[in-house]
Amino acid sequence: MKRFLAFFVSFILICGITVQAEEIQEPTGLHAQAAVLMDADSGRVLFDKNGDEVLANASTTKILTCILALEEGNLDDIVTASETAAVQPRVHLGMKAGEQFVLRDLLYSLMLESHNDSAVAIAEHIAGSTEEFANKMNQKANKIGCRNTYYITPNGLDAVDEKGSHSTTASDLAKLMSYCIMESEQKDMFITITGTPKYSFSNVAGTRNFSCSNHNSFLTMMEGAFSGKTGFTGKAGYCYVGALERDGKTFVVALLACGWPNNKNYKWSDTKKLMEYGVENFSYRSVEEKIELPRIQVQDGIAENGEMFEKAYAEPEVDYGNDIDFSFLLRKDEKVEVSIECEETLQAPLKKGHKIGTVIYSLNGTEIQQFPIVVDESIEKRNLSWIFEEIAEMYFKL
Repeated sequence: MKRFLAFFVSFILICGITVQAEEIQEPTGLHAQAAVLMDADSGRVLFDKNGDEVLANASTTKILTCILALEEGNLDDIVTASETAAVQPRVHLGMKAGEQFVLRDLLYSLMLESHNDSAVAIAEHIAGSTEEFANKMNQKANKIGCRNTYYITPNGLDAVDEKGSHSTTASDLAKLMSYCIMESEQKDMFITITGTPKYSFSNVAGTRNFSCSNHNSFLTMMEGAFSGKTGFTGKAGYCYVGALERDGKTFVVALLACGWPNNKNYKWSDTKKLMEYGVENFSYRSVEEKIELPRIQVQDGIAENGEMFEKAYAEPEVDYGNDIDFSFLLRKDEKVEVSIECEETLQAPLKKGHKIGTVIYSLNGTEIQQFPIVVDESIEKRNLSWIFEEIAEMYFKL
């Protein structure tokens, strides 16, 4: 068994900033039953109110419908409306069975006006049926890391089946939004669609024209707001998920059960409060603290100077890769802790770059980054041939 020298290091990185003794006030008085503020870049939750509570999420579901259609479909595809799509309840585009549309146009209908019939038509086009599309939705959500999400419909209308109810959590919803705007290969198109104020189109036949307006009012409420989706059902209440970028920082807010009629504006005040909290209190701080690592004896290794009776030592170093100047998004009063785990002794031979330990960066007890500790040079093993050569060389020098 390998022996590890665990330095759960007592030093704490202040990251070059002297923090004044001030108490940071987290947001209070939120209307939402569940709310999350997330750093979209890292996926770290910066604020949480019942973030893991499973709740209905209404049309915020459509961000997953949209990203799946973008990833698996073609924007120029022709979509034919089925009878099922045509009878979807309001809010709807009003498509007729057999009517054809371009997929690109239906995605704007889906995300700007939140049309339920467009969602079903898209789902059937991509997967053949809404049931199979729901399977794709759940597989995708699970792959992204949404562990408490179960989707039944592509439009977010309340539904229950033998496996459960259509639902998610604020944490999962924020994670999904972060994927859509930061990781997906189709993120640029997703952002373009969800950030468009108005959009007009016609059916393929050119016999009917349609116009859509974006119902995400938060796009004009704060500088840097660029994407989002609203939602409402009688069970879910008002829901919202949105994104904002400011000063190189990207935040996502997810709200569930944020009031019922006549309180549709609660979601905007909650979102603004959380976004302002993120913008004002979090910033990127570089971690440039040099870590001193003691050299480690290498059993049966040839010393650097080649002397027979000298002990061999390895000089460990941290392999930061391309992140030598890495930084963390930290609150003003947060500090990064560093711990080091490294092997106590080593056995020759060793190749340059061989991993012998790990440097772990943690915040509030949660690991946020780690880097390997490696050997900086190769060390050969002593063997009988080398020993005889050394003895012979010593003999002939006498």
